[in-house]
Amino acid sequence: MLEAEKKKVSISVKTSQADKKKAAEIFDGLGLNLSTAINIFIKKSIAEGGLPFEVKDPFYSEANQAELNRRFKKVANNENIQYHQLLDDGKQ
Repeated sequence: MLEAEKKKVSISVKTSQADKKKAAEIFDGLGLNLSTAINIFIKKSIAEGGLPFEVKDPFYSEANQAELNRRFKKVANNENIQYHQLLDDGKQ
């Protein structure tokens, strides 16, 4: 191993106190501390050439899309449509 690879450096990560606590509890249950878990993440990211998991927007999940389609069909068929005045349009 090269001398440069042996030398450890510090990095700083900002997160909420609540997230840090939850992550520490999860990793502790796996026998890891935060530093080791973050190093595993970094090594895995290097090996994968990117994030070691898929990043998705939950809006596009299959379940959410099915629910949206169900609601669109109800609107298209005028089923259970309730009208609400959301803004004051000046009409009484």
